[in-house]
Amino acid sequence: MTDSGRTLTSAWSFVMLRLLGLLAFAIAGGLIFGRLLLWIVVVMAGYLCLQLANLYRLDRWLRWRNFIDPPDVGGAWGEVIAQVVRLHRRKRFHKQRTMQLFRELRRSTAAMPDGVIVLNTAHEILWFNRMAGRLLDLRRKADLGMRIDNLVRAPEFVRYLEQQDYSAPVIVGRGAAGEVFLSLRIIPYGSGQQLVLVRDVTRQAKLEAMRKDFVANASHELRSPLTVISGYLDALSDETSMDPAWQEPVREMRRQAERMTEIVNDLLELSKLESAESEARENEIDVRGLLALLRKEVLAMPERPREFRLRVESDAGLLGEEAEVHSAFSNLIANAVKYTPADGEIEVRWWLDEEGAHLAVRDTGIGIPAEHIPRLTERFYRVDPGRARKHGGSGLGLSIVRHALQRHGAHLDIESVEGRGSTFTCHFPPNRVAPAREAATPDLVAPEIPRSGTEDR
Repeated sequence: MTDSGRTLTSAWSFVMLRLLGLLAFAIAGGLIFGRLLLWIVVVMAGYLCLQLANLYRLDRWLRWRNFIDPPDVGGAWGEVIAQVVRLHRRKRFHKQRTMQLFRELRRSTAAMPDGVIVLNTAHEILWFNRMAGRLLDLRRKADLGMRIDNLVRAPEFVRYLEQQDYSAPVIVGRGAAGEVFLSLRIIPYGSGQQLVLVRDVTRQAKLEAMRKDFVANASHELRSPLTVISGYLDALSDETSMDPAWQEPVREMRRQAERMTEIVNDLLELSKLESAESEARENEIDVRGLLALLRKEVLAMPERPREFRLRVESDAGLLGEEAEVHSAFSNLIANAVKYTPADGEIEVRWWLDEEGAHLAVRDTGIGIPAEHIPRLTERFYRVDPGRARKHGGSGLGLSIVRHALQRHGAHLDIESVEGRGSTFTCHFPPNRVAPAREAATPDLVAPEIPRSGTEDR
C-alpha cells in the first residue's frame, strides 16, 4: 500500500473513532441527565453540521481554487483536500508541458520550408502553417473550416484528392500564367484525417520542361542527318566494287546508324507521351486484332524463341489511344523476344475480371535481379549495359510503356526471377474496358510456325 493510501486509511480510522466517541458521549449524557434519544440527536446533528460546513468549504475552494487557498481542516477532509491539491498540481504540470510542446510544434512547423495543412474527414482545413498560407494564399481567419478543393481548384488536385492512392504527389500550376508550380502530397493519418504537404517545385518543373524540350528538339534535329547517313551507308553496302576491307566497317556503321535511329524514334515517342494531355482519349481499340498483328510480327522475325503462345480469353477491347497501346504492347513483347533464348518460350495472355482488363507477357528468358526491378521503367536504365547494347536496346522501351499506361489510368507490374524468366503485366481499370462486340471471332490460341530446320512444340 502506498503512503497516501495508508494515510487515508488512518484518517478514516480517526473519523470512525471520533464518531464512536461522540456517540458514547451522547449516550453517557442521556443516561446521566435523561432523555437519551434527544442527546443522541443533538450530538449527531452537530456532527452533521460540522461535516456540511467542511463540505461547503471544499466546494467553495474547488470553484475558486485559482484565487483562494485550500481550507485548513484535518482528518479525512484534510486528506481529500490534499489529494485534490496533488491532482491539480499534476494536471497543471501536464497542461503546461502540453502547451510547451504545442508551442514548439508550431514554431517548428512555421520554420519548415514546406507547407503543412491538416484536413478532417470532410477535407476541411483544420490548421495550416505559415508557408502553406503563403504558397496557397490561405487566410487563417477566413479559410479555416473551408474545404480545400474550394480553395485549390486545379482539376488534377481535385482528382488526386478523390482517389485513394496517395503514393506519389501531384503537381499543380498557380498564378495567371502558371508560372509557379507546387507539389502537393496527401498523407493519411488517424481516423480519416489527412496531412497535406505543399512544396514549391517551380525550379524543378522548369528544368524538367527545359530537358523535355531539349530532348525533343535534339531528337527531331538528329532524325534528318541520320536518314541521310543511313541512305549513303545503304548505297555503300550495295556497291559491288567496294574494297572488301571496308565491307565489315560499313556493316558496323549501318548497325550503329540503325541503333541511333531507333533511339531517336524512342526519344521522340517518349517526348510526345510526356507532353500529351494527362489522360488519353477514349477511342475503341480492338485488342484481339492488335495482338494478332503483333503475333505475326514476332513469327516473322528471323531470331525468336521456339514457342510463342497467344491466349485471348476475352473479346473485350480498350478505350484509349491505339497508337500508344500498340507501342506499349509492342515494347513489352519485343523486350521478351530480345532476352529469351532460342529454346525458350513466350506467352501473351489477355483477360478480363472484376478489377479491369489485363495483359501479361511471360517469358522464360534470362530474368532480372530483384534489386533492379524498381528502376526498370527509368529512361536509359539497363540491368546490363553491355548485354543491352548487344541486343540493340535503347533503355527507353519500358519508360515508354510506363508513360503510355499512365495516360490510360493503368499500371505495370513486374515479376522476375534471375535465370528463370519474367512476367510483365499491364492492369487497365474497368472504365478503360470496351465491351465485347457481338460478332466475336474464335479465340486466338496461335499455332506455332516452325523455323527452318526445327519443329516447334
